[in-house]
Formats: sequence, structure tokens, C-alpha cells
Amino acid sequence: MRITGGCYRGRIVKCPPGEIRPAMDRMRESMFSILGNIEGLSFLDLFAGSGVVALEALSRGADKALLVEMDSGKRKTIMENLKIANEDTDFSTSGSVNLIIRRVEHVLRPGMERFDIIHLDPPFPMKNKEKLLSLADKALQPVAGGTLMIHYPSENKLPETTGSLRLYDKRTYGQSHLAFYTRDD
Repeated sequence: MRITGGCYRGRIVKCPPGEIRPAMDRMRESMFSILGNIEGLSFLDLFAGSGVVALEALSRGADKALLVEMDSGKRKTIMENLKIANEDTDFSTSGSVNLIIRRVEHVLRPGMERFDIIHLDPPFPMKNKEKLLSLADKALQPVAGGTLMIHYPSENKLPETTGSLRLYDKRTYGQSHLAFYTRDD
């Protein structure tokens, strides 16, 4: 996998062991094109996998990224991949890039730090993906006017609204969808 845009464009990102379904290059390029300018924004990458999506965000100007991954076997590879960001900026000492090894459901809680952009890429076999939208809404994620993106298989159906989250765009990439929600309050 390669980073598709920004200051780290072309850098190779390693795939960690275990179950992983990395976001396709074309989908990532489209995702960030839809988001537009993200300079100075904060980014929450839930179900981080290899960390490639958070690295894309940092490459394109995001100020800060928090990666959440449940599989502790992926920690070493994710940390290795995050060194890409450390080559030009010392994110390791600034606290601007962090990795949490924990279940997303235990992190996405009321009172947590709020983020401008949320990326959800749950395992395709995971049931009840709409529950993740509800957890995000209850955690007041993203900030008002921010964006929550969720990648899911075409056989799943997600609601147009969940609490204060409202669907504003949806794209199809092969057998998967990428839905974009915003918070109106």
C-alpha cells in the first residue's frame, strides 16, 4: 500500500498480520477529495488496521490523529508505519499522533475528546454497524459541522439519520460503500 496524496505521497505502508482489509487507493483518494482541505483538523481512525488512513490524513495536513485498533498483534506494524509521519515532524514528542489498542466500543464514549473527522472501517462481517453510528452520536462525535465516514459492504443498510448525525453523501466502490455523515448541532 502507498500513501496517495500530500507530503508523504508515495511512501509505502506495511500491512500488519491478522485480518485486514485495507482501504483501496482509489477509495482513499476519493474520500479525501470529498473531505477537501483538512489542514489543522483532528482525525479519529477507528478500526485503524495498518494506520494508512490516518497517515493519509496527516499527509494532507491534519494536525492530530488518534488511531484505535483492537488487535494488539497489529501494534508493532502500526507503530512502524507511523514513523513515516515522524520523518518530517516529531509527532512522537508532540502527542499529536497516538495509538490505543482497545475495542472501539470502549473508546467511543460520552466525555471523550471530540474530533473534526471520524473514520470508521469496521470488519465487514461485523453485525449492527448502525450501533457504531449511535455510539458516535452519543459521544458527540464528530464536532458540529464535522464529518463521520463509515466504510461498509453493499449488503448492509445504514440509516440516513442517527440522532444528530445526518447522511450527506454516499459513494460506491465495487462491493462496498463509503457513507459521509455530519453533525448538525
